Amino acid sequence: MRIDRWVSQATDLSRKAVQAAIKAGRVCVDGKPVNSPAFPVRAEDQVSLDGEHLKAPGARYFMLHKPAGYLCATVDAHHPVVLDLLDEPNKHGLQIVGRLDLDTTGLLLITDDGRWNHRITSPRRACEKTYLASLAEPLSESAPALFKAGILLKNETHPTRPAEVQSLPNNQCRITISEGRYHQVKRMLGAVNNRVTALHRERIGAIALDPQLAEGQYRPLTPEEIAAV
Repeated sequence: MRIDRWVSQATDLSRKAVQAAIKAGRVCVDGKPVNSPAFPVRAEDQVSLDGEHLKAPGARYFMLHKPAGYLCATVDAHHPVVLDLLDEPNKHGLQIVGRLDLDTTGLLLITDDGRWNHRITSPRRACEKTYLASLAEPLSESAPALFKAGILLKNETHPTRPAEVQSLPNNQCRITISEGRYHQVKRMLGAVNNRVTALHRERIGAIALDPQLAEGQYRPLTPEEIAAV
């Protein structure tokens, strides 16, 4: 990997700032200053910036308990974004794996591994996602069969894939879908004459939201969780 990319991924510095640091002689490989942003870094090399050893960059995987009011974006002029909740270097290199609406809470996955992200979000993989929804009215008795058969949503040309919905006490239900259409859960429940008053994502594939994470908290995924998708 090029030294400028390597250092940028290992720090909060932009590629432009890293290139300036290299020109100033502040970046060393195995104790010797490098003079080219294209200098190749090997796995065994020791890299330092201003005399401080840098940890080799690697793919990062996090789960975040998203609170309401945070936008699933890297930057926004009007709302706080979910990356604001992460205390990590080089946050601009992270990707949000799928999206949640501004008012939706629950499990959000974040990574800088593009292939892993694609494995989860690709429509071909049909990764299941489970939500807990609070409803304005009790779930109708016909809803489970309608969800299983697929629902033709307004302004859509194809019905949704088969989905599962389970009625719960206190006007709640648990829904599992395997696609990610715009506002899909809210629109599906609207199609069966109901309205979502609160929505919370519990699971993506085999990865469940850690119950020990309070809203706004995050943690790295375990190797088992990373390999589960």
